[in-house]
Amino acid sequence: MSRLGIVVASIALGLASLGAAAVGPPEAAALLEEGKRFYAQEDYKRAVEVFEQAVKLAPEVSEYHLWLGFAYGRQAQNTSKWRLFSALGLAGKTRERFERAVELDNTNKKALLALFEFYLQAPGMIGGGIEKAQQLAARIEKLYPADAARCWASIYEKRGNPARAQEKLRLAVKLEPAEVGHLLSLASFLSRRGRYEESDELYAEAFQKAPRSPEVWFSRGKTLVRSGRHPAEARQLLGRYIKADLPADATPRSEARGLLKEL
Repeated sequence: MSRLGIVVASIALGLASLGAAAVGPPEAAALLEEGKRFYAQEDYKRAVEVFEQAVKLAPEVSEYHLWLGFAYGRQAQNTSKWRLFSALGLAGKTRERFERAVELDNTNKKALLALFEFYLQAPGMIGGGIEKAQQLAARIEKLYPADAARCWASIYEKRGNPARAQEKLRLAVKLEPAEVGHLLSLASFLSRRGRYEESDELYAEAFQKAPRSPEVWFSRGKTLVRSGRHPAEARQLLGRYIKADLPADATPRSEARGLLKEL
């Protein structure tokens, strides 16, 4: 079930980007902000409770279902392996909320990408499957070509076709060269393939574009830990990430602490 964390780690969302009509009544918007605070504190039980209230107040707002799905996903990820049925139930709820978010707004990029990651990573018994992921990637491609290219890269990598995966990752960078997330995905991929020099060059470019981005610090630190390289740099970057003022939907600090324990 830990793969559900992938769904949450790769998606960015902020209330400031939403119009007044998108957030529903003021009470629901206030609950969304309260839930985000609990979520950022990794108190996912409380976050679920608050997001559920927001959904009840504004059941037709895509964003509330999306955040509730995030919180369910984190709960599932953190559920003990001895409570398998509870984790499976939470995973099912995660899928339902993501699907509902997409149903309510089929142009909501973050909801589409969250649902894609769920389909790609989750087993069929809880509604996942690579075929579903492929169908959704085709839908995303019509709206967000660069993000869809990264989706296809994930599919190809999962299917054991790294050449096609790399091709799609490079396409994403070409389509949106200013988007640092595309660079990080390609750099991480190349490191996993043992192509460290190329990966390092891309990370250097990412640092030039976004030197103060915690996303860059975490990605580089994680890649170094996984590759067993430059432990001092990895420790420094992950330590900086843990101390940073992070958005609610950032990768949890606990994951950075876990990586530090591997050094």
